Amino acid sequence: MNQPPKNNYFHNAKINSQMLHTGSFINLRVDSIQWPDKRSAKFEVVEHNGGVVIICRPNQDDIILIKQYRYSIGKELIELPAGKIDLGEDPLIAAKRELKEETGYLATTWQEISRMYSAPGFCNELLYLYKASNVTLSEPDPDEHEEIEVMQISLKQAYQLILNGLIQDAKTIAGISLLINEL
Repeated sequence: MNQPPKNNYFHNAKINSQMLHTGSFINLRVDSIQWPDKRSAKFEVVEHNGGVVIICRPNQDDIILIKQYRYSIGKELIELPAGKIDLGEDPLIAAKRELKEETGYLATTWQEISRMYSAPGFCNELLYLYKASNVTLSEPDPDEHEEIEVMQISLKQAYQLILNGLIQDAKTIAGISLLINEL
């Protein structure tokens, strides 16, 4: 089988890049690369400015989840609150905005838990995972295209939803799984 080199030739191998789409929150480009041994390949890359994922803890036992319809897959998903980072925006500022918009919660204590790439095989989106605690509830302010149901459930119940296949969103599975030792 013809495999690319295992060392880091990729960063110097790009010979051409073509932007196919520039959108409001993603871009799509195709890069042509050639390794020193003259083998070549094309990579389709989705460019994304990054996102935030929030584990909101209204008390020691519970977390906040949201249920919303996702057009790209044609069904509702149960997820942690999340959203995109605007160009040049600090991820923590984005996390505070998204938590308020989607759930109405405001938090005074924030802790970055992890950073993860959502789909590094074709996308450069980096997600920042935060835990928000010491919260108060105000009014949510969702984007006009968002219809969100806010759910408060125990961390244990949320983990069981993963095990039962009812939570299928990768960032939510990762976030809840990182806190499982708090059960």
